[in-house]
Amino acid sequence: MFSNPLDLSGLGNTVGSSTAKSATSATNAEATQDRFLKLLVAQLNNQDPMNPMDNAQMTTQMTQINTVAGIESLNTTLKGMAAQYSAMQTMQGVSLIGREALVAGTQFGFDGTVGKAAFRLPAAASNVQVDVIGKDGSVIDTLDFGGLTAGQHSFNWDGSDHSPTDVAGYRVRASNGGTPVNATTFTRLTVTAVGNKDGQLQLELQDGSTLSQDKITTFI
Repeated sequence: MFSNPLDLSGLGNTVGSSTAKSATSATNAEATQDRFLKLLVAQLNNQDPMNPMDNAQMTTQMTQINTVAGIESLNTTLKGMAAQYSAMQTMQGVSLIGREALVAGTQFGFDGTVGKAAFRLPAAASNVQVDVIGKDGSVIDTLDFGGLTAGQHSFNWDGSDHSPTDVAGYRVRASNGGTPVNATTFTRLTVTAVGNKDGQLQLELQDGSTLSQDKITTFI
């Protein structure tokens, strides 16, 4: 048995580090191996001849140091892959600039005084109307679409007679032969820029808000 077993508790401190750079991680792994070998040689030179080191335990500790080095190398590889994926994701996201994102909600996306929105009907409706609601809860305007098929429908509202700040949103009233048809409503917002945060594609929208891609229902 080791008369003074090597203390490896500090050798793995760099394994879980999330802030180490790739080059630093590689250097840490080499330095860890170097420290281990120096300690091992020192202990061999100073071991008790009457109580020499146990070969099995020495082999175990050498396996441990190789495991630490292997994890360091794996962490470096994974960080490199994550960085490459983020860069590729951002490059692909550039193609979304200028397109319109549909975000679940009942607000308009305004281009000047033109309000943009959309809704989805689960079934055909013979009568579809959209009420524009003011901040005070009153109906500012009503758009009559008549009959519409099932599916997604985009529309614009001319709000030139009203200030966008006075508009709370809209509601859809749809029915088919007197039976209500429940619509799903969306805000339409143009994508103006893209970025990446914590591995997720971030979209900057025309109203100044920023949403991750998973918050977007679809693009048109």
